[in-house]
Amino acid sequence: MEFNTWTDEQLAGQRLMAGFDGTHMDAALEHLVAGLRVGGLILFKRNIVSPEQIAGLCRSAQACARGSGLPPLFIAIDQEGGQVARLGPPFTQFAGNPAMRGEADAARFAEITATELAAVGINMNLAPVVDVAPEGIGSIMAARAFGSDPREVARLGGTVIDGLQSRRIMAVAKHFPGIGGTILDSHRDRPVMDADLTALEAFDLVPFRTAVDRAVAGIMLAHILYTRLDPEWPASLSPRIARDLLRKRLGFKGIIMTDDLEMGAIERHYGFDVSVRQVLKADIDIVMICRSREKLDQAFGVMVRKIGKSETLRRRAEASVARIMALKMHYLG
Repeated sequence: MEFNTWTDEQLAGQRLMAGFDGTHMDAALEHLVAGLRVGGLILFKRNIVSPEQIAGLCRSAQACARGSGLPPLFIAIDQEGGQVARLGPPFTQFAGNPAMRGEADAARFAEITATELAAVGINMNLAPVVDVAPEGIGSIMAARAFGSDPREVARLGGTVIDGLQSRRIMAVAKHFPGIGGTILDSHRDRPVMDADLTALEAFDLVPFRTAVDRAVAGIMLAHILYTRLDPEWPASLSPRIARDLLRKRLGFKGIIMTDDLEMGAIERHYGFDVSVRQVLKADIDIVMICRSREKLDQAFGVMVRKIGKSETLRRRAEASVARIMALKMHYLG
């Protein structure tokens, strides 16, 4: 596909992953899919009533994209198990990563979760968490991580990635380059880490290297300021971390996405327009905005304007959409 024939609006929209209110196709959701041309949707508990309702919602959203001449949608959810699981009963309830005792547990989680997600039209799981949670520090990720041993986290995370993706569910490893060493919740404010690259390579990056080796579909960036890597921008906005470390040093070829740009770590420290522009400069593929329609409209407008004014940013947008479309053709074609 020749991306130089895509409009600025199409290039911008495909790089948005949108949250929304409601449980059925309505005018607001049609605006996101047909109007903003978003590349993906993310579901939360507020969007969920029953398996039948989810399946109908996903079918309607995909039909809207298809009827608008657009590629199929990523339809994503956080279904890690444990404290982060958007799908309640009758979907299978798992105790979460800390309860897994080996590869058999991880494989069973991936097999059942992939089967249940696929049955209702969800094609991407924002999992596994491959952060490593050191013991004795009160890690913010202690209740969501596989554990404190980087190699064990890598082994179990790799098993989950393989189990999901072999069943046509895209996996997204998170939160790069690792937030297990923090105790502050980035939903509220911006954590800071002082680790240098040598320390990260020996600990936090070990599971992410495995994820890259397993051809994980996506990697989500952390809203953490890693002062030794980039003293100005958090990972989710940083060219040094997204492009130089993840793309070039680790050789990742899948899609890179932000965590939700409406989280406190971003909103309390950076202007929204500035953040969106910085995503474009950092070669990050997908901007995630989980609630506000106004912010989605605003991000779309910023992206269209910047892509239209800069040949460099347009080339980068074309490269991002090429990666997005490669995944869509592989998993959804």
